[in-house]
Amino acid sequence: MKMLTDLISTDYGLMSLIVILIVIAMWIYFTVLFMGKISKSSPAADKKPNATPARN
Repeated sequence: MKMLTDLISTDYGLMSLIVILIVIAMWIYFTVLFMGKISKSSPAADKKPNATPARN
């Protein structure tokens, strides 16, 4: 309980909480961004023919 009180009531606790929330927000943002880019590039990659010639 003391840790939760320190996290909310002290200046270093509030700064730590802000950093934690910023990291979580960045994690969510980049996950959504990359998943969107992957889903947009997947149909284009399926339609593109194989550029390397087959070896015998």
